[in-house]
Amino acid sequence: MKLSLIISLITVTTAAAFVPAAEMRATSSLEAVDRRNAFGKMIATTAAIVAAPSIASADGAVSSSSMIKAKVIYGGRVFALKEAVAAGDFGAVAKEKNAFILYNSGAYPRVKDKSKKAESIENTNAIFAAIRSKDKGALKNAYEKYIADNKITGLPDVDGDSGQGYGSEFGYTRLTKAGAIYVR
Repeated sequence: MKLSLIISLITVTTAAAFVPAAEMRATSSLEAVDRRNAFGKMIATTAAIVAAPSIASADGAVSSSSMIKAKVIYGGRVFALKEAVAAGDFGAVAKEKNAFILYNSGAYPRVKDKSKKAESIENTNAIFAAIRSKDKGALKNAYEKYIADNKITGLPDVDGDSGQGYGSEFGYTRLTKAGAIYVR
């Protein structure tokens, strides 16, 4: 898509440079300057078009709302592993590896105190080290430390009869157990 847009814009600028003048005038030494000028404009336009995608690149929005969203969605997934950890189900915890990774990167994207994010990653590594060694006690201890250090709490159960859990398709509780819509 971007490549076809770039090629189209280059073609248009090139064609515009060679459009004949409305009035015919005598050939002079100034015509060579006009061609050079047109060619310079084509190169400048091409360079601007090629450089434009790098101007628009973004590294992701970091706001309190996006951090809360990560904490709610991925923290809820991590908290839901409580029974699997108590039962020693290593496979269930390993399946949710991405929830831990996404929680760490979303809840602490650019904190001033990087020790909080480093500690969270260290706790995640301890959880997965316990899974690799098949140590239920170590898994339980590492999981409880992760939950306590990150202050992760479960989402409330909301059903459609008792209340409404979200108000639009963009609400981050929409696909969680806390997301419900009251319907008459």
